[in-house]
Amino acid sequence: MPDRGSFRIARIAGIDLRLHYSWLVIAALITFSLGAHFHAINHGWSSETVWISAVITGLLFFAGLIAHELSHAMVAKARGLGIHKITLFLLGGVAQIEEEPKSASTEFWMAIAGPAMSVAVGFVCLGLAEAAGWHFGHEPLTPVAAVLLWLGYINLVLAAFNLIPGFPMDGGRVLRAIIWWISGDGAKATRIAARIGQAFGWLFIAWGIWEFFVGAGFGSLWIALIGWFLIQSSTSTLMSTAAQAALRGLTVRQIMSAECATIGRNLDLQTFVDSYLLGTSFRCYIVSDGGKPIGIITPREVRVVPRNRWPFITVADAMVPLDRLHTITPDTAALDALTEMSSEDVNQLPVVDHGELVGVLSRANVVEVLRKRNELKAA
Repeated sequence: MPDRGSFRIARIAGIDLRLHYSWLVIAALITFSLGAHFHAINHGWSSETVWISAVITGLLFFAGLIAHELSHAMVAKARGLGIHKITLFLLGGVAQIEEEPKSASTEFWMAIAGPAMSVAVGFVCLGLAEAAGWHFGHEPLTPVAAVLLWLGYINLVLAAFNLIPGFPMDGGRVLRAIIWWISGDGAKATRIAARIGQAFGWLFIAWGIWEFFVGAGFGSLWIALIGWFLIQSSTSTLMSTAAQAALRGLTVRQIMSAECATIGRNLDLQTFVDSYLLGTSFRCYIVSDGGKPIGIITPREVRVVPRNRWPFITVADAMVPLDRLHTITPDTAALDALTEMSSEDVNQLPVVDHGELVGVLSRANVVEVLRKRNELKAA
């Protein structure tokens, strides 16, 4: 299934490189700010020179981000971890690893690889800028030197930013690896690194707001935005760690929905939405043909069909066929199933036992288990 909010732009070394739509926002901001920057350092450049330099610099910065994320991915693959996609988004990029590192050393080398690549790219660009005529302490006189100088500095800034010791930044992962190595407890290390990430997030928000009110302008709000990102990501990590602890030892059989809502293949989408999606609590339905399951349909599949076509399209036309879905068995570990859902970007997985569909595991099932366990802890 396609990833929501992103599209594939390339495939490198077996890894899908995806671009989140939010990246278009930062690309436009970078290009316009570079145009203003290049115009300011040399008023003698023509408008064409300024904007060509800005676009080329933006593209090369994009390439640097890819190199940063690919470094993480290559170390992960070398350490035996599966990785199938990298997504570049508003504040950077994420290399999606299919499973968590099994050792502190793997976590450390994976985390440090990205900043190390950015540092290397930064110094290479500065060296090339000097070769192109730039001298330290002076503004570059040629477009080539200006492009290389900006790329050199921004890659070093990127490395420093990513080394902030708060999870899930690269620096937070390095910190987690160190704590993990010292304590021998990966879950404890994750919690500590995430808490530190939250603390840095609040510091960045306070700093950004303070800078704004003392006259630094709207640019200071980016600092607050980074802080918000750190808090959200760290909180998500803490919740994920708690969920993993709660699900450890459970199998799919213990938490799946054994009774699946079933509909006939000839039902039109309008009737399906009015009588089933809006009239019941189910979000996932098995589509059957003569009692035999042939696919699954959820609100996600309905949304891609224009509303005016709903009365004329059947659920069989809109569904995802079973042979295109990843399936799991009742004896699959719950944690492995959750990882599968995340890697495939789906909200449910069919449960098949000896060729027979016996249930569906959804994120709602997982949430319900976590809710019950939290209630028991609070009792």
